[in-house]
Amino acid sequence: MSVAEPAPAEQTVASRRQELGQLGEPVRRFMRTEAGSAGLLLAATVVALGWANLSPEGYASFWGTDLALRLGDAELVLDLQHWVNDGLMVFFFVVGLEVKRELAMGELTDRRRATIPLVAAVAGLAVPALVFLAFNPSGEAATAWGVVISTDTAFLLGVLALVGPACPLQLRVFLLTLAVADDVGALTIIALFYTDDLAVVPLLLAVAGVAVMLVLRRLRVWRGPAYFVVAVGIWIAMEQSGVHPTIAGVVIALLAPAYAPRREEVEDAERLTRAFRQSPSPALARAARLGVDRAVSANERLQRLYHPWTSFVIVPIFALANAGVTLDAQTIEAALGSSLTLGIVAGLVAGKLLGITLAASGAVRLGWGTLARGLGPAQLAGGAALSGIGFTISLFIVDLALDDPALQDEARVGVLAASVLAALLGWGLFRAGRRWGRAEADPRGATVLDPPVDPARDHVRGPVGASLTLVEYADFECPFCGQVTGVVEELRERFGERLRYVFRHVPLTDVHPAAELAAQGAEAAAAQGRFWEMHDRLFAHQDALEPHDLLAHAGALGLDLDRFEGDLLDGRHAARVRDDALGAQASGVRGTPTFFVGGRRHTGPTDAATLGRALDDAAAEEPG
Repeated sequence: MSVAEPAPAEQTVASRRQELGQLGEPVRRFMRTEAGSAGLLLAATVVALGWANLSPEGYASFWGTDLALRLGDAELVLDLQHWVNDGLMVFFFVVGLEVKRELAMGELTDRRRATIPLVAAVAGLAVPALVFLAFNPSGEAATAWGVVISTDTAFLLGVLALVGPACPLQLRVFLLTLAVADDVGALTIIALFYTDDLAVVPLLLAVAGVAVMLVLRRLRVWRGPAYFVVAVGIWIAMEQSGVHPTIAGVVIALLAPAYAPRREEVEDAERLTRAFRQSPSPALARAARLGVDRAVSANERLQRLYHPWTSFVIVPIFALANAGVTLDAQTIEAALGSSLTLGIVAGLVAGKLLGITLAASGAVRLGWGTLARGLGPAQLAGGAALSGIGFTISLFIVDLALDDPALQDEARVGVLAASVLAALLGWGLFRAGRRWGRAEADPRGATVLDPPVDPARDHVRGPVGASLTLVEYADFECPFCGQVTGVVEELRERFGERLRYVFRHVPLTDVHPAAELAAQGAEAAAAQGRFWEMHDRLFAHQDALEPHDLLAHAGALGLDLDRFEGDLLDGRHAARVRDDALGAQASGVRGTPTFFVGGRRHTGPTDAATLGRALDDAAAEEPG
């Protein structure tokens, strides 16, 4: 088959934003929301500082205003600041949802992949606390050791977005996994060490509320209002028990089921939607809507609903209520001479950097796991430094740990100073990494195939032991990749048994929205021993890559449709596709198609003559 040979410019180029598309959709949504909220969080902090310094009495008076809820003789009275802080259950609820999703479907399901960030997260909790206690071994200030344990995910991802080219996708995935584990540790510490005197009866009522939720799950009650009423009851009971009510948010979130769409529920939703299309009526409209909702796990639906609210409304309001420190000469002088302030700065800035970097490097040396391909020491150190931005939960624990307003101000100054210093330190380490080794600091400069071809894993066409290797990173929806299929066939005919051709995925989903599922479809076919047949069919029908098209292709190839459809619905092969995409970035792939000849990235035209000469040159370099 002959086709028009593409010119050098005929390539779909990935922007940094498009590279995020190589992650799963829930993770992409989480990262973008968190990074997008960082600016609003920073603005709220600046407003709080300005308000507190221009009108200290007005700031204190406003947030000290009492707000009461009364029902008969029972009442709950808190000032506005405590309503904001104790009402952060929704924020911790969303954190719990993300933790549950990662445990059930995400990075934390693969223990091998998660080992290094988990070890780093534990050290990132322990080492900062030890550094802080070295400055504050006793007294009331020592109770604030929890201030230095947590990382602010929103600010972390926001700063990563600013440093841009210095932050590869591998680092974002590593830090997001670390942040999830960090959140689990921080919430556990809040529950165990920052709980007031327990009131047994309210605590038992809260436990009973959790039991009611478990019964509702058992009865397959999945509508939100029933859970909402029980959740409010649990929150009130926790508030009265002495256990901080935000823990209720995490517990409730961990009860929310997280799973890939189930085939029977998807089919039921499709049946109801088809019935509504044939006979539109209010009853069928409601049934179809409920059927579609039921097909998506409660975890995914609740994250989509609440995550923007927490990131863009609740957390900025929290910053507005807690970041207002009067930075007069007296406060600054007290902070500069305060072991509390210095301990917080040292714990967050130095403790996080040392704990995460040394633990991750040590775990790799001990063989407990491996870092993602393309993630070098300079990037790891830069990400560890940025993890010292402990804004939200740090300010939250200040309020729990300290009662003296003067100490609270010193602690808040420490948190603000540490966040600025951690951001600057991370930026400096990334710049130093670029100076010391550009390929390490930015994998776009890499030219060597990483990882090398592995016949036990890779899709190989031609003799496995052939002396020449041609690797292509491609996207099934990319028109230029479709064009070069003829070039590849021409090269295989020319070199015969001397050449093996290897195909790897790099779906650019922001440009080609159907590419990721098509790649998973090819892997689902590979699970049934038919990868190359599906590969050829997808490139021959690039305009038919929707889910129903993939099922039609599978049927035409005689695949087990139930197994194929199940693989697509539960995303069984998504990790394989993502691994290819991470390898692409580590290898300096900037677009599709990209070829590697003899393990080196090919630059220039991708016509048969040019690639043939590159293969001839590679053959000439072979010994003998």
